[in-house]
Amino acid sequence: MKRQGCEGVLILGAGYCGARLARALQHRGIRVVTTSRSEPPAGAASAASLQLQRRFDPGQGVLLADSDLDGISHVLVSIPPDAEGRDPSLAPLQGLLAGRPLQWLGYLSTTGVYGDTGGEWVTEADTPRPSQARSQARLRAEQAWRCSGLAARLIRLPGIYGPGRSSLEQVSAGRARRVIKAGQVFSRVHVDDIVGALLHLMGLPPGDHPEVVNVADDLPCAASEVVEEAARLLGCNPPPARSFEEVRDSMSPMALSFWQDNRRVSNRLLRDGLGYRLKHPTYREGLRAVLMEQRGGEPVP
Repeated sequence: MKRQGCEGVLILGAGYCGARLARALQHRGIRVVTTSRSEPPAGAASAASLQLQRRFDPGQGVLLADSDLDGISHVLVSIPPDAEGRDPSLAPLQGLLAGRPLQWLGYLSTTGVYGDTGGEWVTEADTPRPSQARSQARLRAEQAWRCSGLAARLIRLPGIYGPGRSSLEQVSAGRARRVIKAGQVFSRVHVDDIVGALLHLMGLPPGDHPEVVNVADDLPCAASEVVEEAARLLGCNPPPARSFEEVRDSMSPMALSFWQDNRRVSNRLLRDGLGYRLKHPTYREGLRAVLMEQRGGEPVP
């Protein structure tokens, strides 16, 4: 990526994904500026590994000096909007970035903007029809970035998993549920592939950047399949299977909302059109990688 002229990267929101991207960039010798409301999560990146950190205050926006952006060629926005769809980083960034020779600006959004398709595939060409309030807010934020004059690229993500955020931890802690709902599938992506895809997209020639890219793995499937594989890898019995109808009344409103949309997210543009090769094509490879990282690189049978 450095050969493409990447001098520095600004990451707004150094959370689970942003901190891991920052670490990957630093390993490549690229200057990184990050903003965060808190310290990076354990296991993602240490504060010492980030060259320059700035504070983000939702009430005041991004607390950056103009000099912080010297040499910045790429920007990633990973800050969620408020309930009305307002991104607190947009207005201050428009002033700070105006006139700077940016090569790429990406905004991390959600495939939730596609809404419920009854399990059918969605691509970047499909019109968003979000059914959830949080996804409607994301769509409004997307539209604001599109109108910002900063040539923002939208990266839509499904369910994110990885170290510390997978079915392995849930099964180990006895918190996992094996819920069965006929025909229901979920798309997902390992955090390593979010980082890998972002590095790939940042390194593309300027004319090759599509406006919208889905970053998902190859295999949408039932949530119960992932729980079963996690239990198998851990050498324990999976939790008992229970129907969605049995457990829906005990679900939180947030948990229940995830079951109200049913779609398969296509990654063909990313994989076949843009040439990105997934590190973890399915949850099987992804869970093995999580377990290996937990075990310090020890092979997983």
